Amino acid sequence: MNRTVFLIDGFNLYHSLKSASQDLGLNGKGTRWLNIHSLCKSYLHAIGGNAQIAAVHYFSALAKHIEAFKPDVVKRHLLYIECLKATGTSVELSRFKKKQIPCSHCNQKIKRYEEKETDVALAAKLLEIMVLDQCDTVLLLTGDTDIVPAVKTAQRLFTSKTIGFLLPYKRHNQELVKLCSLHIEIKRDAYTRHQFPDPFLTPSGISLVKPPSW
Repeated sequence: MNRTVFLIDGFNLYHSLKSASQDLGLNGKGTRWLNIHSLCKSYLHAIGGNAQIAAVHYFSALAKHIEAFKPDVVKRHLLYIECLKATGTSVELSRFKKKQIPCSHCNQKIKRYEEKETDVALAAKLLEIMVLDQCDTVLLLTGDTDIVPAVKTAQRLFTSKTIGFLLPYKRHNQELVKLCSLHIEIKRDAYTRHQFPDPFLTPSGISLVKPPSW
């Protein structure tokens, strides 16, 4: 059996989902209620070696800083996280950090928020599951090159393991493709085929309703 672990870059995937819904003519809706576990399972045949899911880890952060003008944004995200957890997906949340940057026009300080720790958390998990021998194959669902140093380190230290990329729609990256022999591109229609039911009933009997904008 090929023990396969999926590591999900939540924000990279989120922007891919928005692009897919727009390109499908869904006006930004219709893809964000994504069953990630089901999506990952659908690619096991492409991995080969009798691949089976050993774990799915989802990395993201709660956008609490925009609640003032989007009051339901965190609530919707937490609702979605409950769906993910109900299907066996592990969730690790990081944070947004306030940063002051100079305006290029007036040189005044502008407040911005940056997602912090998510990339590092994903990289740490990659090395952790290698060290603990929890996988034979790891697929990283991301198109972000920030993960490259961690992948190169893992490749150097764990030569018997396979590392690949599950590239989100419109997040194809040639640098990542060249880095690993295993790379699979997600097509936009795949997102629509792997949506949670609405409402989604958790194993404990809780009914979770899809947000209207999703």
